[in-house]
Amino acid sequence: MSETLIKVEGVSKKFCKSLKKSLFYGMQDLGREVTGRRHGGNGELRQDEFWAVKDVSFELKRGECLGLIGRNGAGKTTLLRMLNGLIKPDVGRIEMRGRIGALIALGAGFNPILSGRENIYVNASVLGLSKQDIEGKIDEIIDFAEIGEFIDMPVQSYSSGMSVRLGFAVASTLQPDILLLDEILAVGDASFRHKCYHRINKLIATSAVIIVSHSMDQIAAVAKNVGLLQRGSFHIYNDLSEGIDAYNVLTSASGDDFDGGKVFVVYPPIIDAQLTFSAPSVFYGGDLEVIIDLNCSSPLENISLSFTGVNGNSQSVMNWNNRYLSEPINIPAGKSMLSFTVSPLLLHQGRYSWNLWIGRRKHIEALVYAMRAGFFTVESTQPPLSDIPYLPYPADVKLATENGVKFFQALINTNI
Repeated sequence: MSETLIKVEGVSKKFCKSLKKSLFYGMQDLGREVTGRRHGGNGELRQDEFWAVKDVSFELKRGECLGLIGRNGAGKTTLLRMLNGLIKPDVGRIEMRGRIGALIALGAGFNPILSGRENIYVNASVLGLSKQDIEGKIDEIIDFAEIGEFIDMPVQSYSSGMSVRLGFAVASTLQPDILLLDEILAVGDASFRHKCYHRINKLIATSAVIIVSHSMDQIAAVAKNVGLLQRGSFHIYNDLSEGIDAYNVLTSASGDDFDGGKVFVVYPPIIDAQLTFSAPSVFYGGDLEVIIDLNCSSPLENISLSFTGVNGNSQSVMNWNNRYLSEPINIPAGKSMLSFTVSPLLLHQGRYSWNLWIGRRKHIEALVYAMRAGFFTVESTQPPLSDIPYLPYPADVKLATENGVKFFQALINTNI
């Protein structure tokens, strides 16, 4: 797991605003390469040139996922194209080890005249797989893509969502050592996006993954740390929330709900899960009691649980999790009820959607994943000043089973 698969050292790339000068500078650079000199000069900018990426350095090991974020034009796609070998850096060195699966542009690598099935064979062959290997994977790829009888139609007749489904299915199913994804999850419905998250989380165990996205929900779902690009400069945040906060400072909330859809899925050994509230409406400073009814085919020990409130601007403004409980939460087989209270609830008046994540502690795969799966309402007589993220540490958590009720005490009982 400590094997370094991506190593980037002082990488910079510049572009020219003028097409004529760009062609002229390109000829100069070719001449330098022929004579053994540095491509792109010694790092100086010529007239009308600018740095798209400037002095980027990082390493990514097997088992790690880096979320690459930044405003439009910050250099994210340029960096991914250099990592994939599509363009050369002007300065610096890139080392990639292993098989690379990349989906950098919508439909990239597909021949529009060939059918989807034929493109699977072509793409897999480029990655070095034999025909026998491809035939062993093709049914899995087609099932994941969910494009049915369209698999034997020319790719040029596909919608953008169908192209993304097939492209991601190919790139992720062929077990790459390195997976590069650029905004490909922005197309498609919410259920398919979560299906992709689940696949990426499985791949992270054996691969190094870089994902570019403007959706912080996507980054939070799969990334372990984030790299923020701003006007070509680069900074890595090992704390995911710190990196996302830095990104939010650079961008203003537009109020658009980009993700839109509702997702609520469960995975074995959980058979069913339902979340309700003791009351759908709570006053500012009151108690929000969350009730989760579970049905498990086998016991679950030491689970992690995260409940998040999201405002109308798609900002996560409240989170409760069991990190600070002194005892682990163990779920028995059969039906049980888990409840906790967010108290006091310091959110402004309005309607909030909620997200839920339940999984085994220290595991990245979700057993329950819910996104915008429902709503609760906060009432208040005070006008709002701002939406400040709020993290409570309640003490009253209880698990009701057929054998009785167990209470969990928190190490910290402080409201921030």
